Parts: sequence; structure tokens; C-alpha cells
Amino acid sequence: MTSSADLKTTAGKIADFRRRRDQTLAPAGEESIAKQHNRGKHTARERIELLLDEDSFVEFDALAVHRTHAFGMEKKKLLGDGLVGGYGTVDGRLVAVYAQDFTVFGGSLSAVNGEKIVKVQEFAARNGCPLIGINDGGGARIQEGVASLAMFADIFRNNVHSSGVVPQITLIMGPAAGGAAYSPALTDFVIMVDKTSHMFITGPDVIKSVTGEDVDMESLGGARSHNTTTGTATYMAADEQDAIEFAQELLEFLPLNNLAEAPVEPAEQRAKIEQEDEALNDLIPDSASAPYDMTVLIEQLLDDGHFLALQALYAPNMITGFGRINGRSVGVVANQPSQLAGTLDIAGSEKAARFVRFCDAFNIPILTLVDVPGFLPGTDQEWGGIIRRGAKLLYAYAEATVPKITVITRKAFGGAYIVMGSKKLGADVNLAWPTAQIGVMGAQGAVNILHRRDLASAEQDGEDVEAKRQQLIDEYEEALLNPYQAAELGYIDAVVEPAETRWQISKALHATYHKRESRPVKKHGNIPL
Repeated sequence: MTSSADLKTTAGKIADFRRRRDQTLAPAGEESIAKQHNRGKHTARERIELLLDEDSFVEFDALAVHRTHAFGMEKKKLLGDGLVGGYGTVDGRLVAVYAQDFTVFGGSLSAVNGEKIVKVQEFAARNGCPLIGINDGGGARIQEGVASLAMFADIFRNNVHSSGVVPQITLIMGPAAGGAAYSPALTDFVIMVDKTSHMFITGPDVIKSVTGEDVDMESLGGARSHNTTTGTATYMAADEQDAIEFAQELLEFLPLNNLAEAPVEPAEQRAKIEQEDEALNDLIPDSASAPYDMTVLIEQLLDDGHFLALQALYAPNMITGFGRINGRSVGVVANQPSQLAGTLDIAGSEKAARFVRFCDAFNIPILTLVDVPGFLPGTDQEWGGIIRRGAKLLYAYAEATVPKITVITRKAFGGAYIVMGSKKLGADVNLAWPTAQIGVMGAQGAVNILHRRDLASAEQDGEDVEAKRQQLIDEYEEALLNPYQAAELGYIDAVVEPAETRWQISKALHATYHKRESRPVKKHGNIPL
């Protein structure tokens, strides 16, 4: 401690400042830090240090303390008030960041704590840089009552106002309960850590008391639940280091804001675009019903075969993620024939729709790879709202004004063909492989409808009905299930050999780079939420 006499001198004042500054590094003491480490978790400051470039962090309000006097809180004022926030750089690019400090009041949200978050949010919006939030807190600070709840509203409003203006990423590295769960849901990407992250509105105890259900924290709101079942999370990290590295990699593909360009990889660091890649000619099986892995094609099309998949564990029949072609970021949307035959369902449609809207908001071109036999049939889908919820993807594609390149590799049937980036929905360049089958429905379904009387008559006459059916299927496929009728009508711009796909996509992206497309002036559309 410095003496009162010291504060009358410059040296004493500097010494006093240094003492206060040192206290901000461990406001609740070294024992609280040890407890955090014993849980297998880093502290708020350690997480920020891992995320940002070395020595780049500039902190806001390190000396802030709460203003509460109820419940004896006036005797428990800790510097920082449970939040570390400011700005720094990731790979030399500006970001704003805050991290809840679980060692101080459990990282709970107070008026001062919330004001610090709001200051970081406003810095990001004002300076046009990504916002990264690291959540590890117990929700609203009960001792502050409605003042804490009011700060949640401020935070939510800023999340909404910054949506589509700056990228927003949340890392859940502990609990995020009640109102604290809504801010992550309003951000663009949510990264959770397996076994240590939990996010829910009402916890297991409340659920037990109200409904009688027994559920544990992990099943209710763990990283796996939100990555596989709810679709709230973007990525399930093995540990905190993995989560931070994913966030860093994600930032590499994103612009700082909606008026900036995403980083471009220097020409000397990227693979040359070859005119042909013969391996692609062998990707599609001879049988139209045989599955294959669409990620093989994606990796062949992208620079260095590098693809950052998003929501990989959720709705695996739909693939979304980022890569680069000719050094520039592209968003990839693709059906996955090895999962549910690549059909469109509620989860896959909503997953892709949100991703398409993000790409459009931040001027990232969209590459769509199509092999879709239709929408997934069933009462679960119909009663679950596939009409309204599937329409979100249709809306997202029609709304988007960024360059949109579509490649049909095999099946493109019915309404699902229209939804998946079709020409009439506004795609700029539509390509198809010779293996493409574009039509109202698959051959078997069409034959059963068109030739039901002929097949019934053949059965009555004792003919081989299955042989007759197969003959009609073959005739239908040859006449209609090919890319050439669509090409004749201008719905396909070119039929291309699989081997030249990467070359053709590269040329299309280059041609549409300066695309400008306006929309009627309006406040906003009314997407079928």
C-alpha cells in the first residue's frame, strides 16, 4: 500500500496507479484463478491473450467497479466487475473483444459489467470491426435486480443493430443461462467447448420442479446438444484452444465489416487454377441411386483443398462453410447425397438459409453444388412446418445480391431444384455436368404416374411388369432427365465436363466480381420466420 503522503508526489501517484493496475490482473485473488484452472478452464484474460496477436490488447474500464449497495455488496467491490473488454488484432486485423470473468462474481451481469460490454459493442460498430464475445457467466446478478435485466436489453439491441454490419462471433466457455443465452443466439457464429459449455433458458432444477422431467446439464444444453440437435452452435471444440483456433480461422474468411472486402490470399501462396482436373470425371457413380461424398468435390474445387465446414454436426444432409477460389473467400452450400440422399428438410433448409443471408450481408460470393432429389417426405416434416421453414432458403437465395454460381452435379428435382440457387431464382451463372438430371421428379415416380394404366394393363395381361417399368424409366431418363433440355431453354448457362468445373467457376467469379444489383427501396422484407 502507498501512504497518503506518497499521493502528494508524482512518484507516489504512479506507484499507486501501478498497484491498482496489478490488482486488475487478479481482482479476486490467485486462489480464484487456481480454481478456474482446476475446472480445466482459462481465465478471461488468458482467453483474450490466446485469441489476439501478442501485446495487441488494449483494455477498456479495467478499474470499473459495481455501484450496488444492497445485500452487503458495497463491501465487495472488485476491479473490472467480472468483465475484461477492449480491442486488439487477430492476424494484424482489428477486432473488438470482451470476456466474462468467472472468478469475479461468477461472471454475472451487473449494470457496470453490462455497460462495459455495450462499450465494446459500440466500438466494434463505430470502427467497423468484428465483435467477439467470450461467455462464461452465471447470468443476471441477482443483487442488482432490474438494473441487470435492463443491460441485457441494451446488449441484445446492439447485437441486432450490428447484425449484417460487423461479423459477430460468440465463444461459449462455461455457462450461459437465462437471458445470457439470447445474445449468443443473435450473433452470427457460436462456438462451444465439449463438456464445459452449457447454454439454456431454464436449467435442470427449474425443469424438474415445473415439468417433472429429469435432465442433466450436458443433455439439456451442452455443446453436443446445440451442435447436433438445436442447431444453435456452429462448431463443437474439443477444448478451449481448439475453440479459439476455430474463431481465428473463421476470421480469415470474413471482411471486417459489410463495406470491406474479405482478405485475399496472395497469388504466390495459392495453388494455380488448372484448366482440367480429371479426378472429378470419376466422382459420380453410374447408378443414380448410389451415394457419394460431396465434400470430395468441394475440396477439389477450393484452393489447396481447404474447406472450413460450419454446423458440420447439424443437418448433415446440407453442407455449409467457407473456402477460397483464386484466393478470394466463397461461401459453399451443397447437398450431401450420403446423408438422407441429399434431400431438403426443415433443419437443412434453415441451416443453409441463415448461411446464405450471412454471405449476402458481407458480400461473400455463394457457390451452390446441387444433388437434390426433393424435399424429405413425411408427417414430421409437414407438421413441423416444411412449407414455411423451407421457404426461408428460397427467400434467402432470391434476396441475395452477391455473385451466385450454381453447379448441378446429378439430381435436381421439383421444388428443391428451384430452391437450390436456380437460374430463375436469381443465380448469375448456372452450370451442369453431363450427369445432371433436371426435372419435375425422378424417373420412377414419373413413370408410375404417367404410365399407371399401361402398367396395370401389362399386369392383367401377365406381362413382366417390372421389366416394362424399367423400360419406361430408361426411356423417361433418356428423354427428360438430362441437362440438355434445361440448357436449350436457357435455365443452364453451360453444360461442362466435371474436370473443368474449377476453371469454369473461377472464370464466373471473376466475371461477376463487380456485380451490382439493386432492390426496391423498403424498410425490410418479411422472411417467413
